[in-house]
Amino acid sequence: MIPTVVWGTGNVGRAAIRAVEAHPTLDLAAVLVHSPGKVGRDAGDLAGLGRGLGVAATDDVDAVLAAGPRAVVYAASGDLRPDEALADVGRAVRGGAVVVTPSLYPLYDRRGAPPEFREPVLAAVAAGGGSLFVSGVDPGWANDVLPLLVSGLGTVVDGIRCQEVFDYSTYDQEESVRFLVGMGQPMEYEPPMLAPSVPTMVWGGQIRLLARALEAEVDEIRETLERRPLDTTVRTRTMGVFEAGTQGAVRFEVQGFVGGEPRLVIEHVTRIHPSCAPDWPVPPDGDGAHRVIVEGRPRIVVTVEADDEGENRSAGGNATAVGRLVGAVEWLVAAEPGLYDALDVPLRPAAGRLGRK
Repeated sequence: MIPTVVWGTGNVGRAAIRAVEAHPTLDLAAVLVHSPGKVGRDAGDLAGLGRGLGVAATDDVDAVLAAGPRAVVYAASGDLRPDEALADVGRAVRGGAVVVTPSLYPLYDRRGAPPEFREPVLAAVAAGGGSLFVSGVDPGWANDVLPLLVSGLGTVVDGIRCQEVFDYSTYDQEESVRFLVGMGQPMEYEPPMLAPSVPTMVWGGQIRLLARALEAEVDEIRETLERRPLDTTVRTRTMGVFEAGTQGAVRFEVQGFVGGEPRLVIEHVTRIHPSCAPDWPVPPDGDGAHRVIVEGRPRIVVTVEADDEGENRSAGGNATAVGRLVGAVEWLVAAEPGLYDALDVPLRPAAGRLGRK
C-alpha cells in the first residue's frame, strides 16, 4: 500500500479523499486542512462519504510531511496563490513524495513551462527524489489525452477543437466565479482570468502538448474573447442574485496556429444562467459537458458528461480530474523521479476497482 496524503478539502480535495480511499493500492495516511473548523474532523465526513475513515484532519504540515508520505494529492487552490502552491508542492517533492495536483497551470506542459516554475521543481526532484505530475479536466484530460486518443480514429485530421460548455452557477467556488471570471460584475470590470495573455498562460500548454504529440509546429497562439450581459436579473440556487446588465456569459478561444490556420483550438463557453447568450454552443443536456471535435475525415465528435455529489456536473468534472491524478500515483511511484506531464503518464484502466465502493 502507498501511504498517501490529501492536502486540501475543497472541491477537489473532497473528491480526492474518496478516490484515494477507493483505490486498491493507496492508503489514506493523512488529510491536511487550512480552516480551523475542519481540524479534527474525520476524513470520511469531510468527503461526504457518510462514514468515518479513522483519519482526523490536521493543519500540521510539518508533522505530516515529516512522516514521509510516499504520495501527496495537492488539492489546495493555486489560482490566487501560485507562489505559495509552488512552494508547498516543492516542499513535498523535496521530501521524496510523488505529488499530483491540478493547481499549477504553468506546469501542465513541462517542456514549455516558465523557468520560474520549472526550475524550483527540478531542484526539488534532484534534492529529494520525488516527482510531480500536474493535470486536471480543462486544462487537463479534456484537452490532451482525450483529443489525442480520438484523433487516432481519423484518416485525415484538419483540426481539433476542445470545448467546455458549462453553467457556472453549479460551481462550488463563488469567489472564482464572481471575481476571477467576472460573473455578476459590471461589464467594465476586467476579470483577472480573462485578461490578455492569461488564457494562454492557462491553456497554452495544452495547445503545445497537442502539437507535440501530433508532431506539428505551432506558429503562434492567439486568443479571442466575447462577453455578454444578462438581459434580466436571475437568482441561482447556489450563489444568489446576478443583476441584469452585469456579465452573464463568456466565450473565449485559445487558438494554436499551424501552417497559418487555427487548427488546435480550446474553447470555453461559460454562463451563469442558460438564458444568457442562447445562440452560443450549449451542452446536449444538463448543466455542462466537455466536447472534442475532430475536423477531417471522418468528422468525429465526442461529448463527455460527468455527475457527482447529487448529479452536479461541476463536481463531476472535478471528480474526473481527481481520477486522472490519483490513478497516476501508482505509475509515478514505480517511475524514475522527475517532472512529468500528460504525454508521459498513461491513462490507465481502473484495474482492481470494478465493483468497489
